[in-house]
Amino acid sequence: MKRLTAVLLALCFCVTPALAVRPLGADAVTIAAPSAILMEKRTGAVLYEKNAYEHLAPASVTKVMTMLLVAEAVDDGAVALDDTVTASARAASMGGSQIWLKEGEQMSVGEMLKCVTVVSANDCCVALAEHLAGSEEAFVERMNRRAEELGLHDTHFVSCSGLSDSDEHFSCAHDLAVISRELISHDMIKDYTTVWMDTIRDGAFGLSNTNKLIYYYPGATGLKTGFTSKAMYCLAATAERDGVEYIAVVLHAPSSAERFESAKALLNCGFGSFTLVTPAPEEALPPVSVRLGEYDCVQPVLPADAAVLVEKGASGKLRCEFSLPEYVDAPVEDGQALGSISVYDGQTLLQTLPLLASGAVARLGLWQRFLALFSAAV
Repeated sequence: MKRLTAVLLALCFCVTPALAVRPLGADAVTIAAPSAILMEKRTGAVLYEKNAYEHLAPASVTKVMTMLLVAEAVDDGAVALDDTVTASARAASMGGSQIWLKEGEQMSVGEMLKCVTVVSANDCCVALAEHLAGSEEAFVERMNRRAEELGLHDTHFVSCSGLSDSDEHFSCAHDLAVISRELISHDMIKDYTTVWMDTIRDGAFGLSNTNKLIYYYPGATGLKTGFTSKAMYCLAATAERDGVEYIAVVLHAPSSAERFESAKALLNCGFGSFTLVTPAPEEALPPVSVRLGEYDCVQPVLPADAAVLVEKGASGKLRCEFSLPEYVDAPVEDGQALGSISVYDGQTLLQTLPLLASGAVARLGLWQRFLALFSAAV
């Protein structure tokens, strides 16, 4: 297919900062945690990493995957937040962090999800797993399958809660950040992860968030703490300010205080060093011709959430190069990829973003095609 490529010198962002994002150096932040990562949510850019692929026990940070599967099930309509979950004997027997479920006790999916996110309740975690998959073992299979779907090769779960001493239960800072990023794409989860204090059982049982950043770190949105004697102190922390959200994962910190300080230091670096810039073309992109379509052309547009991560304080203006086909064949689906636009600072490529069809274009029927060919011939 013939390609049309052009450099749009006039397509500059309405801001001046522009510099290829390079990960922060090891000396940019001092943290006690031996394994860590900082990721920006919208672009997925990794801004800092320290032993980020080392296989380590994740403790209850495991639950970010459990929470993800619950959130996906809710959004897909497989379960509802007000569905009733009945605690099994096995769920009620779980140790560690818990709300002391009794066998046969019933709570809604939403209440149990709140207990998992706020106080890391292992009993509720298992009850939810059994409710969704029939057994914890079947649910764990789903967890590992979902990790594979996300392209994660350094994670393997043997429990839904992280309450395991098995060497076969492991993950890494990078993979947990990817899972966390996927989790916070479900807005409903923040109704639970941002809770500081609450109650269940008609006010008889109090909940206080194990993630202390929710209380004292501006913009904190979650996400999950973890501790075992093997895993030490772990945390997946998320925070958002001015439309930019970061994910900081720290594993095996020597103390609870140091895991929060490590995450806080990483988040501070993110907010202090980088910003998101939204492409704002001064002129509309040229339409793409559609062959045998009910309309002659379709307008390419950037995705609604398109953004480029740049360093704060950098100088220079961004320019864009777009690549579009001369034509596409009908039918065209709304949101179909048509081409791409590459964002540069000088000769340095910052990011390539897709260009999507702004609407659907149906294919002409046989009779309509005949008439179109006849008209063309005349």
